[in-house]
Amino acid sequence: MPHVPGLRSPYVKVGRLVYFGRMLDKIRLHAAGQLPEADYVANLGKGFDGRCCSFLRVQYDELKARVLKGDLNDEQMLLWAEDRGGRRTDEECEVWCGFMAKRGWRDAGAEVLAKRIKESALEGKPVLTMFDYLDFDEGRDPSGEQPWLKI
Repeated sequence: MPHVPGLRSPYVKVGRLVYFGRMLDKIRLHAAGQLPEADYVANLGKGFDGRCCSFLRVQYDELKARVLKGDLNDEQMLLWAEDRGGRRTDEECEVWCGFMAKRGWRDAGAEVLAKRIKESALEGKPVLTMFDYLDFDEGRDPSGEQPWLKI
């Protein structure tokens, strides 16, 4: 996948959650015509987006519509989602962040991760998780900052 200006790492937190900000970025970038069609658009609202919405107990289409109104920042969008679906406990958020940050490492996602690493010619990189894969594939190197230690 190409580097997409304005698309943040999945490791970056909004409030207590990893990935949420990236999903908001994808919604905004797609609406602005700046999200590469071939690499991202078919999976909007699916995959990790779908998991995030499920965790928050909100429908992707409702979240997307609210994001596109453009009057809330990321933290306010998270509060909106929590108001709609119910606030999660700190422990639930900790489990969410841990699960998402480790997806692909010795779990059911490992096969897909291995396939993606090969397809993107990233075999020589220290890619252990899907988050690592997304960062390396988009031109970021998470190994230097070790963002998983900040989760």
